[in-house]
Formats: sequence, structure tokens, C-alpha cells
Amino acid sequence: MIVGYLGPQSSFTHQAAQILFGKTQLHAFPSIPNCLQAVSEGTCDCGVVPIENSLEGSVHATIDYLFHKSNLQVIEEVILPIKQQLLVSPMTQLAEITTIMSHPQALAQSQTYLERHFPKVKLEAVSSTTAAAEYVRDHPEKGYAAIASTQAAARYQLTIAATNIQDNAVNQTRFWVVKKAPQEEQKSAAQIETGANIAKQTLLVTLPSNQPGALHQILAAFGWRKIGLSKIESRPLKTHLGEYFFVIDLVCEQSSRLIANALEEITLLGATVRNLGAYPVTTITDSSR
Repeated sequence: MIVGYLGPQSSFTHQAAQILFGKTQLHAFPSIPNCLQAVSEGTCDCGVVPIENSLEGSVHATIDYLFHKSNLQVIEEVILPIKQQLLVSPMTQLAEITTIMSHPQALAQSQTYLERHFPKVKLEAVSSTTAAAEYVRDHPEKGYAAIASTQAAARYQLTIAATNIQDNAVNQTRFWVVKKAPQEEQKSAAQIETGANIAKQTLLVTLPSNQPGALHQILAAFGWRKIGLSKIESRPLKTHLGEYFFVIDLVCEQSSRLIANALEEITLLGATVRNLGAYPVTTITDSSR
């Protein structure tokens, strides 16, 4: 079994993949579209990609690719605590730091710490937290620092100069495990069965054009059946300005038949529904395990 993930090694997505799949063959990809395309084409059996961070919100590259370009379905979700560390070369002192590098989300997640302790230091966005750590290791003379994980510090033999610098102690990221949906499971939004361990179900909904109250009618189909929604978000259809599709996460506490009836109702109302799948959710409390 080959599992793709958003790399490189020691990234938070890599950690999520290791927790889920252990010693399975893991293959790193440089971008989310690259990873999802490999799963869609059958190069990988499944893929692990980030979908949402509790501080920075949704990962649009994931949801947009799943809506516009793929035949993939979500089979599992894992929620991982995100703890950012300030890493330096063993020969660099805090007062000598000239530039702090990291992925844009990691920089944003540590904004309060950086403003308080390094208000005049240059911040540089790079492709990943581990790419930043690798650069600091390879250029110890420059006085650079990286924001990355504890695992990255160990991998690149860097010193942790400050621990847990993220702005929020409950900083978490949701990751999805996706696989290619069998052709027969793509026929109807209501065909994916739920089970005892299923916690959520994600829908991609496009409303009928120019119909007043359409979103209210869609949400009412869930509301009167007491089907809980944990998330609703709009994304551009990439057609014309002001045209959107909606990402809706259902809480699967009601029977699968009741959920199927709601999906049938909103389809009859003229909405187009893409069912990304019903899946279990695992919350990791210690990412070092």
C-alpha cells in the first residue's frame, strides 16, 4: 500500500500520515494538487492532506481540487495538535537572528510571539516548515531561524530556541484521508452508507441559479430533521463573480436513512450535491506518539 501526503518529511501532514498508517510506504508530494492527482490516477492508494486549521481556517487548495478536478472521497479524518517551535543552528544565539523563515500559515499562527519578541526581524515565507528547517541547517552562518516542529528539529539537528510559540494553545489542524471513489459510488449523493463509527459527512453543494431563498431551503432540509451541521462555507465556482458552491459538514448523529432523505430533498429543490463521503474522526492529543 502506498500513501501519498503533502511533504516533505517531518511536516505536520507527514506526522498525521505516520500516526494513521505507521510503517506503510509513505510518499511525499510537493503540493496538495500533486498528492491528490496521484491518488486520482492510481499512483497512490490513498492520500493525506490538510483541510482546515483552527487559527487560519480552511485549506482552499484541498477543497477546490476535490470540487473541480477529482473523483476522490474522504474515508477518514484526523485532528492533530499543532505546536510550533523556534529552531536555530546550534551556533546561533537569539540576539543574532536576522530572518525567521517558515510556511505562511506557521508564521501567521505565531504572529503574536513574533511581534513581541522579534518585531524588527525579517519574516520570510517558504514552501513548508521543514524546508525552512533544512535551509537553517544548511546556512548556519546566516543567523536564520525557522518555525517548525519538534520532529523537524531532530531531523535537521537544530536547537529549539523557544517552545510552543503558536498564538493559541489549542491550535489544531484537520487532515483528510482520501481515496479514489469506485464508479458505482459516484452515481448518487445518498449512496455512501454510514456506520457505527461514522462521525461526519461532507457535501459540496451548488445552488440552483438565481433562486431567492435557495440556501435557506437547503439548510431547512437539515434543520427540521435535526441533522447538525458543524461547518458551512462558500467557495467561488470560478465561473462568474458572485457564483459559489458550499462546503457543508454534517454531524452524523441521526440515522443514515434520515440523512439520505435530506440529500434527496435538496436535490429535488434543484441543488447539485457531491457527497465527499461519511467518515470517522480521530483526535490526537499527543502528536509525539
